[in-house]
Formats: sequence, structure tokens, C-alpha cells
Amino acid sequence: MSPSTWTLEIESPAPASRLFKAVLDWHNLAPELLPNIVASAVGVQGDGSVGSVRQLNFTSAMPFGYVKERLDFVDFDTFECKQSLVEGGDLGKKIESASTQFKFEQTGKGGCVCKVVTTYKPLPGVENKDEVAKGKEAVTGIIKAAEAYLLANPGAYA
Repeated sequence: MSPSTWTLEIESPAPASRLFKAVLDWHNLAPELLPNIVASAVGVQGDGSVGSVRQLNFTSAMPFGYVKERLDFVDFDTFECKQSLVEGGDLGKKIESASTQFKFEQTGKGGCVCKVVTTYKPLPGVENKDEVAKGKEAVTGIIKAAEAYLLANPGAYA
């Protein structure tokens, strides 16, 4: 099967630079902000630069135990990054591969727009319509949780 793509735009009152940094550091924030979903998380390999791998371990609230993500691209000037799923989740069960690109664009009001592009290759015969909706919901939840944290902690990721 050929790769499929979905896109999402999320507006936020948080500045692009801070929200971008929070998403890059999600493995440290997630267990604190969403303990009912993320049981723990850790950097598995690397120092946070391109090629680094992080693992998020989930509670029973999720249909799978963990995911490992590799940082494939990061640009601190344009607030853009791309990560790929390398293990866990639906990899090998419903999808052959998946990657997500985030770009945070500053708005004139001091906030930003987070543009998300996820590309995935489904396994033959697998329908992913429900999975796309769940993916969009999950990404929106991540961005909104990070946003709430940043608004409550004005000095974080400044």
C-alpha cells in the first residue's frame, strides 16, 4: 500500500518557541501532565539531537504498552521537527511505518499555530479511518496539555 497522510492545525495562545521546546521535551513533561495516560518516559539513546530516541510507556488507558520515537529532523530557528515511530504502538500490527512533522508558526497575537503532518504506511488490508481520528485527538491532547502547562508556568521553556 502507498503511504497516507493526515494534517492538523492547532491554534495556541502560547508562543511558538516555548511550545516547540515543550514538544521536544515531551518525554519529561508527559508523565507529569498526563499521568493517567503516560506512566513513564525516558530518553533511550542520544542527547536530544537528531537521531535521539525516546520511549513513552503507557498506562492501561492505551491499547498498547509503549512507543519509541526517533528525532529525524530539528530546526530551532523555524520551530520545526520531525519524528518517526521506530518501535511499539501499532507498528507491525496496523502500520508499516509512521512519521510526524511539527511546525510552530508565530501569530501576530503572541500565540502560534501548530501545523502537524503525519505520514504513515498501513499494512495491507488494514483500514485506519478510526486510527486517524484517534491520532488527531492524541496530538491535539499533547499540544493542549503542553499549552496549559506553559500558560500556568510563564518561565518554563522561555
